[in-house]
Amino acid sequence: MRPWAWRPCPRSGGASRASAGKRKSCQTAGIATAEASSQARTHADAQVQTEAPEEPAAVAPVSQHDTPRLAAFLRRVEAMVIRELNNNWQSHAFDGYEVNWTEQQRTVSCLYTLVYPLAQGQGLHVTGISWNATGSVLACAYGRLDDGDWSTLKSYVCTWNLDRQGLNPQQPSVVVEVPSAVMCLAFHPTQPSHIAGGLYSGEVLVWDMSRPEDPLLWRTGLTDDTHTDPVYQVLWLPEPRHSHRFQVLSAATDGRVLLWRGSGAGQLRLSKGFALAVQQLPRSTKLKKPPQGGFPLKCSLASEAAALTRMPSSVPLRAPVQFTFSPHGGPVNLFLSAGTDGHVHLYSMLQAQPLTSLQLSHKYLFAVRWSPVRPLVFAAASGEGDVQLFDLQKSSQKPTVSIMQTQDGSPVYCLEFNSQQTQLLAAGDAKGMVKVWQLSTAFTEQGPREAEGLDQLEAEIAT
Repeated sequence: MRPWAWRPCPRSGGASRASAGKRKSCQTAGIATAEASSQARTHADAQVQTEAPEEPAAVAPVSQHDTPRLAAFLRRVEAMVIRELNNNWQSHAFDGYEVNWTEQQRTVSCLYTLVYPLAQGQGLHVTGISWNATGSVLACAYGRLDDGDWSTLKSYVCTWNLDRQGLNPQQPSVVVEVPSAVMCLAFHPTQPSHIAGGLYSGEVLVWDMSRPEDPLLWRTGLTDDTHTDPVYQVLWLPEPRHSHRFQVLSAATDGRVLLWRGSGAGQLRLSKGFALAVQQLPRSTKLKKPPQGGFPLKCSLASEAAALTRMPSSVPLRAPVQFTFSPHGGPVNLFLSAGTDGHVHLYSMLQAQPLTSLQLSHKYLFAVRWSPVRPLVFAAASGEGDVQLFDLQKSSQKPTVSIMQTQDGSPVYCLEFNSQQTQLLAAGDAKGMVKVWQLSTAFTEQGPREAEGLDQLEAEIAT
């Protein structure tokens, strides 16, 4: 499956959280910056006083007889001053410039290193992470992403409440044991305790973490409708005519995208299904031969075309593909995609070819995410153990900051920005650790007219 990230519509900055009182120490590698700069202050007139100061000279009072002359001067220059003030008010010379009266922060710092020792002792990877609707709880999926049959591997879903007093980074708030490797998970958009997860066995489950003794809420079971391959993506989608109700969308390497609805019997029932087939790609973009790697597809859940497949299903399977984008060299308004070829592609929905392509790693890229508050900022997780932060306003060719997540270069598999507490970015890795990074205001405060920056970038690249 291909990790990808849509560019969400810019939102106003989320509520920030004071974290100084809760900061935990964590051992991390040094932070490398692509464009580091230092500022030295020189005091040219500095003095050291070693003797008693002399009495200051008396200041003569302003003569009252100068008042008429001052008033006459102000009347003479009044029209000119008003004219210049109006000119300055209409000027765009300082557009985009922000006065920052606060002391400069470190660009990125590590707040927490979260570990579940039992999972780490089994050699499990962090395969997925998700923030809940309040932004205070972080969920972590444990499984394996290397080659092997992990369908019966005992694994875990863990949550930490970062707002809880006395947080223990090695003791999750809730731990759920799962009979198959968990490959992905996603918190419900409005229910802070509900989590959907996709398993290596092909099942999709939903847990209610407010019931730690009996958390399982719904499951697909193993039926003809269930995925036959590992599930690598789950999402919550609102129902078309009932925006307060949500269904679970799942995607797997069996080529199916399925929509599930929870029932009172503890079951997830298939409500809609789609199947991908190379022979049903649009004619204008059909590939001459099956690609060696993955490629992004634009699909529609409203499609009514029957899918060319013999897979059994309780509902008719549809062919959802509307448009095919150029592939990566390895398995995949503006959106980003990342691939196992180490490249990030920036696409426009209006054309097949990427607007630009950046090689961020000589190994895999496992995830890429847009910032929820900065339209020109995104983060990528690499197979070389680092998290790279890009600010396209500063450079479209190299990262603004590169953070070493793992000491030995083990892969970083997943990352997520916190849309509520926007200074937080979490990343999970092959060592079984989740690190929560605090971003400086340079990555969280949107400048004037920044929302127009992507349109401008698109226009500049296109020409």
